[in-house]
Amino acid sequence: MTNRRPFLPVLTILLFVVAATVSRAENWPNWRGPHEDGLSDEKNLPIEWSPESGIRWKTPIEGKGHSSPIVWNDAIFLTSAVKESDSRLLWKLDRSTGSVVWKKEVLTAPLEPIHPLNSYASSTPATDGERVYVSFLDRSEMYVAAFDFNGDRVWETRPGPFSSKHGFCSSPVVYNEWLVVNGDHDGESYLCTLDRRTGKVVWKVPRAGKTRSYSVPRVMTIDGKDQIILTGSHATSGFDSDTGKLIWTVDGPSEQMVASILHKDDLIFAMGGFPERHLLAIKKGGIGQITSSHVVWRSHRAVPYVPSAILYGDYLHVVSDDGMYTCYEPASGKLLQQKRVGTHVSASIVGGDNHVFITDDEGRTTVLKNNAKFEIVAKNGIGEGVFTSPAISHQTIFIRGEKHLFAIGR
Repeated sequence: MTNRRPFLPVLTILLFVVAATVSRAENWPNWRGPHEDGLSDEKNLPIEWSPESGIRWKTPIEGKGHSSPIVWNDAIFLTSAVKESDSRLLWKLDRSTGSVVWKKEVLTAPLEPIHPLNSYASSTPATDGERVYVSFLDRSEMYVAAFDFNGDRVWETRPGPFSSKHGFCSSPVVYNEWLVVNGDHDGESYLCTLDRRTGKVVWKVPRAGKTRSYSVPRVMTIDGKDQIILTGSHATSGFDSDTGKLIWTVDGPSEQMVASILHKDDLIFAMGGFPERHLLAIKKGGIGQITSSHVVWRSHRAVPYVPSAILYGDYLHVVSDDGMYTCYEPASGKLLQQKRVGTHVSASIVGGDNHVFITDDEGRTTVLKNNAKFEIVAKNGIGEGVFTSPAISHQTIFIRGEKHLFAIGR
């Protein structure tokens, strides 16, 4: 009889390697990922792909949407809107195979007026591992709902009005036991938190600007206390996370904002805007009106309106809507590099495995080394347009095209 014992240590090693790989896998639970900054800690990410190679699977998605996919363990969630039926949908897909686990109608309501580059399902969902939180516009009100992983609705709420000729987008943010939602619109604007178990409003504070903006709130600790930072409606401001009380404010960067906030060391970076484009570096730790005292540097060079940037190590990587890539030194604002990477960009930059991924509206992804030399590693396509931001999880890049969700991996 053959002695099979030598196989057991090998099997043990293989199981250990697989377990270690799984334990290092990282979820992408909300807009801009696990750190809310567009960065992933995962290694061995795919670098090259095309419609013919490097794509593990692609799944057709009914309807349209500019919301990004989110990932939790073996589940992918994303939203879409079907124009013919006025319905907004929440999808759950199997991460490994791309098969549809379930599809639920969240809301049926008349479609709102939108900007040509917006959609009826632009808000990215968020999850805490137990429930998935989505937001849409229900006629003239913001609509927020929670679903469990079986697709059952847990609660729904309408925290306030929303009016904008450009349409709706307010991606919810999970913070402790709450959801944070941005209600900047052309009317009585507000910032509020909801109890994520019940949907009830915890606190709600008015926003002075009363102007549409779509930037996602960011929670950060300043001087030992959590603050909710929001840019838009003519200002960048910090709010007490427990009460919503305004702590500090800086004018601008502009009137209307979309791109997300970043922070590194003692600086906060707010960028974008319409009608003017600004990139501001703001020193943390102010009280009251601090425009004159806390703006460290400002730039107008190829600043984005829609795409969010990344702070990756020693570099601030930015791409404008018209496809101009710029690399800054974060502390000083020194311009290190500037090159064109596309004709038009709606997707936000993501980074991981010491690479920077910039996807344009044609679905072409430029992969750069994370340095100041503008070192192109690859240029890749998926064969259809892209207006959403990628998600990175389990050594896979998930890109939502106009018709399909793509899983790209080695």
